[in-house]
Amino acid sequence: MYFERELSLEEAKKIVQDAEAKAKEIGVKMNIAVADVGGNLVAFERMDNAWLGSINIAISKAYTAVAFNMTTEDLGKESQAGKSLFGIHTTNHGKIVIFGGGIPLTRKGVLVGAIGVSGGAVTQDMEVAKAGAKNFK
Repeated sequence: MYFERELSLEEAKKIVQDAEAKAKEIGVKMNIAVADVGGNLVAFERMDNAWLGSINIAISKAYTAVAFNMTTEDLGKESQAGKSLFGIHTTNHGKIVIFGGGIPLTRKGVLVGAIGVSGGAVTQDMEVAKAGAKNFK
């Protein structure tokens, strides 16, 4: 049975596909992760020759975006010295990422998961993550 709070494998694969298309368009090899509302991995793709070190970063970006229901970019802004979330990246066994590339996924205003992308410059990661999330409803 399908529930509004669930993110299906089919939906996750489509998100990855859309993100991969953007990564190819901009010429960057990416790691693309999609997590469910519990932060569990639903789909993952490592494009040929994408950085090995970015595998866990992509997964952690998806986890972070769903865990805090905000983009990793926004969390990064709020976690700078002098801000209320300073030091948050040291929590959750080091799984918190505070730079762009993670975006929550919502359906009818309800959090259902997140996408995390890593492999390029942060601006490229964000561009690819946005492309993956763009058509999700």
